[in-house]
Amino acid sequence: MRGLLNKVVSRSLSVAGKWQQQQLRRLNVHEYQGAELMGKHGINVPKGVAVSSIEEVRKAIQEVFPNQSEIVVKSQILAGGRGLGTFKSGLQGGVHIVKSEKVEDIAGKMLGQVLVTKQTGPQGKVVSKVYLCEKLSLTNEMYFAIMLDRQTAGPLIIACKKGGTSIEDLAEKFPDLIIKVPIDVFEGITDEDAAKVVDGLAPKSADKKDCIEQVKKLYKLFCDSDCTLLEINPIAETADNKLVAADAKLNFDDNAAFRQKELFALRDPTQEDPREVAAAKADLNYIGLDGEIGCMVNGAGLAMATMDIIKLHGGTPANFLDVGGNASEGQVVEAFKILTSDDKVKAILVNIFGGIMKCDVIASGIVNAAKQVSLKVPVVVRLEGTNVDQGKRILKESGMALITAEDLDDAAEKAVKALSS
Repeated sequence: MRGLLNKVVSRSLSVAGKWQQQQLRRLNVHEYQGAELMGKHGINVPKGVAVSSIEEVRKAIQEVFPNQSEIVVKSQILAGGRGLGTFKSGLQGGVHIVKSEKVEDIAGKMLGQVLVTKQTGPQGKVVSKVYLCEKLSLTNEMYFAIMLDRQTAGPLIIACKKGGTSIEDLAEKFPDLIIKVPIDVFEGITDEDAAKVVDGLAPKSADKKDCIEQVKKLYKLFCDSDCTLLEINPIAETADNKLVAADAKLNFDDNAAFRQKELFALRDPTQEDPREVAAAKADLNYIGLDGEIGCMVNGAGLAMATMDIIKLHGGTPANFLDVGGNASEGQVVEAFKILTSDDKVKAILVNIFGGIMKCDVIASGIVNAAKQVSLKVPVVVRLEGTNVDQGKRILKESGMALITAEDLDDAAEKAVKALSS
């Protein structure tokens, strides 16, 4: 329901664009945080409140929803597919519409429990908050999104007159329903652009002029907040003929953190991979994968090449870890701690090409890390470049059981072989 997959804009995204769907260049916020942000920008959203305890649930029902007979109870995790998810406790669905007297019971069964959806993986995510919303009388559900498009080098607005369901399936079965309106990033959104979007949504009763204003406010939010994605599914018409953002997903560009301090203070590290959180604190670039060979390299290009050659030799990379071009010895130690915290890692491949990054610094970091974390898996090291001789000498004199390699091919072959040793 909340996923915007490549099928929607299959002709608009490059391979690099697909890569951006990983934990790169984005801050992800909870639904209730996005709704609050949209409300501040004049966008119509349902009345709602986030709660984290039964006491807060009771207070919200009394103070925020005193006359509501039914309330929507939404689990808050940073993943889509909540409605069709399953709690490990057995409760079906992360979104429920219930009578007011049942809210406390349902919220209590969600809080502190692990919700598994198609986007969380089998491990699921812990629900620390639930979002209580007024139940709206929706008469028509549509789909709306703004994303960054590489082909047009600017924001792209996507609209569909059918929403509230999988947009990927709709795009595959009824591609003509998907309307795409590129926006000139220098000119900004015009009334004509907004009108095209509204025509794509095809509202049945809401005033077109009001809808155009809502679209323009959504675009302004997208730009002012440095969004990489703003997706509303559904954007809906209510019985009183208003256009309302009934559900939303917002991502923000990490590169804008310096000017969006208030937004980035909303980051919820409890919903993120703890290894990625630790890496970010150490100023390392890390993405966890599902393989068995932990990779530590310097430079994103070398990281990609290392992952590819591991696959070529029959292995699977356990991560993407780039220590950058100017890592300290302490950062190398932290990198090893992160790699060894993954129980799936059965071998580690260190592949460093010393330019700005000096091989002797890496070697000292490896030796100190091996002493601190009590390495229990084989480590293959390939060093080349600045101070490589000093680096190799440090490794040799350390007395550590490290496997050295002469080149990348040799390193990958030894790392894969080390899995079975």
